[in-house]
Amino acid sequence: MYAKCMPSRKITFAPGEYYHLCNRGLDGRLIASTDREYARLLFLIVFLQSTRAYSHPSREVSDFIKTGKFLDVAEEQLIASERTVSLVCFCIMKNHFHLLVREEIDDGISWYLQRIENAYTRYFNLSHERRGHLFQGPFRAVHIETNDQLLYTSAYIHRNPREIKKWKDREHLYQWSSLSDYIATKSRWPSLLCQEPIMSQFDNGQDYKNYVSSSIAKLSPEELNELNLSNIGGWTF
Repeated sequence: MYAKCMPSRKITFAPGEYYHLCNRGLDGRLIASTDREYARLLFLIVFLQSTRAYSHPSREVSDFIKTGKFLDVAEEQLIASERTVSLVCFCIMKNHFHLLVREEIDDGISWYLQRIENAYTRYFNLSHERRGHLFQGPFRAVHIETNDQLLYTSAYIHRNPREIKKWKDREHLYQWSSLSDYIATKSRWPSLLCQEPIMSQFDNGQDYKNYVSSSIAKLSPEELNELNLSNIGGWTF
């Protein structure tokens, strides 16, 4: 249905346009295996949307693990006012991550991903006493060209946890995804998660949850066959 991802250097990014971004661990390596590692990567994904720097991310991560919150509302609003990209949705898996973002300034996406991957690699290597690359290479990107593709991509990203038996049909409870923010009364990061492009097309969170649940994104070949559908391709990362 939609083109497979291509290396980012072959994509022309432009402000105001939406893109599906992903990267995975080198040679299938795990990039996160503990709550602290997931939370560290989540912090970077959410809070590096601006050029602001953070001196003590470990403290913020500890606060999140304890309370479910990183920073106060005032700090979030400062970040939102200086965005280089707008984060629409995300999902972090044990060996890869997916993001749906809108570029806000020239080179915003490249700068955003470079900061995330460099900062997380330094943290991961220090924690595991290793050296070298963590991610498999340049991040991959697909330009979102239609509204149907935008909605499908959001469902694809939010359905990723179904690959784990524990989370199949319970994707809305997976805390390392933004799906819970879409269906909850209030997002965990109301200033930093740009939900309007998606949620303006649904009556409420339950309506969107039903859309995601009924999507054919991330169905296995066996499930597609049961529906008399051929494998439609999409982004098979």
